[in-house]
Amino acid sequence: MKKITVLFFSLFITTITFSQNSEKAKLLLDEVSNKMGAYKNMYLNFSQTLSNEAAGIKEGDEPPIRGEITLQGEKYQLNYLGNKFIFDGVKLYVINNDEKEVSITNGDFGDDDGFIYPSKLLTFYQEGYNFEMGVLKNLQGRNIQFVTLNPIDSNSDIIKVELAIDAKTKHIYKLIQTGTNGSKTTFKITAFKSNKTLNSSFFSFDREKYKKLKFSID
Repeated sequence: MKKITVLFFSLFITTITFSQNSEKAKLLLDEVSNKMGAYKNMYLNFSQTLSNEAAGIKEGDEPPIRGEITLQGEKYQLNYLGNKFIFDGVKLYVINNDEKEVSITNGDFGDDDGFIYPSKLLTFYQEGYNFEMGVLKNLQGRNIQFVTLNPIDSNSDIIKVELAIDAKTKHIYKLIQTGTNGSKTTFKITAFKSNKTLNSSFFSFDREKYKKLKFSID
């Protein structure tokens, strides 16, 4: 009886500790989202790398993919993989410079493919994840707090997401997404600016401009 009581007590303490750890992680994520979301707008320059040890692909084997995004509320302008993406809050315009074509869809990117897009950085965690505080590391003189997010859906293509947060500024430092196929995608913010002065048409698609450039517009 005594052993059963001790076991029950240990499980109870473990559950309470995990719950407190999860709540602490959630509060930190909310603080980061509120802090960064309160800016009038944000400019992020980022790099993205991919590794898959099982496939013999190590981080650093290929040069990082670089991009930049400016966000204001739900609107954004993203330059990524040689293309420009403009979301005006209603429609998404994907401008393919190589093919000289523009595709237009209603609404933003969905979450069906499991990829965490740069425009979703502040909100992706709000549904579908359990949280756990990770380690605190000193990286290049900055105290970086890691938070692990585990998908609730057991059929998810994502095993886990690790979000690295600057403990001082409460800004996102990088995100590491690990897939069920062993691939690891690292998204790192290399430059950050807030409250820039933007012209009123910054998040608008200039149809006439691209017509003159002989782009096909779908």
